[in-house]
Amino acid sequence: MERVNVFLARHLWVQIALSVLVAAVVITLLYPGRSFLSVVVRTAVISLGGVGVALSARRREKRAAGGTTDGLVSLDRKLRTGEVPSDPRERRAMRELVGQRLHRGRHRVAALVFLGVLFGTITVLTAFTAGPRQTVGMAVITVLFLGSMLYNSRVQTRRLRTMSAALGSESR
Repeated sequence: MERVNVFLARHLWVQIALSVLVAAVVITLLYPGRSFLSVVVRTAVISLGGVGVALSARRREKRAAGGTTDGLVSLDRKLRTGEVPSDPRERRAMRELVGQRLHRGRHRVAALVFLGVLFGTITVLTAFTAGPRQTVGMAVITVLFLGSMLYNSRVQTRRLRTMSAALGSESR
């Protein structure tokens, strides 16, 4: 699994392509009868804004990690395993990366509540306007997506706070 994580971290385009394909498969399953190619193209076009945001965040994280993808991948692996860097330059880069991620996640509770309301509303509106297949599909997606977001949010925040505490409050 570690090799897959490293591969995906090094090649952001693979993550984006897989995300678009998975979204297209889910849309095709919920709304059969549409051409898969048209669904993929539409999903890719709609995802362009999210891709821009992901690339911008990735650029900032690479800058914090010393400007290289390999540096970011190395720091991210150490963050996942809880390994505190011993090299002063790596410690400074890790502190910068952790600070950025904690700052970006400062509104996570409000975002999760917003997503819960948004997905709940979409599920209810789907029940009023579509058939039972789409309604059940949206309800399952809502529960799985929100559960996954909540779990991952807690895990990542705990890792970031643990690493921040381990690095201490040394001057930048």
